[in-house]
Amino acid sequence: MRTLLLLIFTYISFSAIGQEYKPFKVNISLGYAKPIQSGISGGVSLSLEPKYGLTNAIDLGLRLEGALMARGIVVNGDNSIGEVGYTGSYLVTGNYLFGKANARPFLGLGGGLYNVTSSGTITITDGQSWEDITLVGDTKWGAMLRGGIKAGHFLVSLEYNFVGASIVNLSDSSVKSRNDYLGIKLGFDIGGGRL
Repeated sequence: MRTLLLLIFTYISFSAIGQEYKPFKVNISLGYAKPIQSGISGGVSLSLEPKYGLTNAIDLGLRLEGALMARGIVVNGDNSIGEVGYTGSYLVTGNYLFGKANARPFLGLGGGLYNVTSSGTITITDGQSWEDITLVGDTKWGAMLRGGIKAGHFLVSLEYNFVGASIVNLSDSSVKSRNDYLGIKLGFDIGGGRL
């Protein structure tokens, strides 16, 4: 009889835990994407991130993001602005949530591929001569560092995306396009259970 009661209480305990914590969720976030180079206004980003909770504090995910913003150009040390372009990213991510309250701070990181699209043609002038340069698309390995607060199923986060620069070398000059950008996001999780 004791064994039967122990099995029943064990089953009820695991059932209660299972109802509170569901490991699979999908995050959808909309944000502001700001290139790191000074003098360039920001754009918009949209991301989809399926995540699996290894524990109540650790999530692993896959972030698929698109950011639409101008590219910062450096020509022989002088800053300039390229046309608006699209940067897509495909990152494996990990988050650690602190505490057990309803509002929890978190830190995360990720790594993977960034696809920077072509940013049109710019004209470089040097004295009386000029040259048209096309900034071609580029695929770069990169990383992301994030921090934020999650309250229930909603979250706000700040992300820094470390993406290598694209460089075009010419006979007497070089054109460098910085691809790093900062993201400020608001999002929500679909699925998952209680924090």
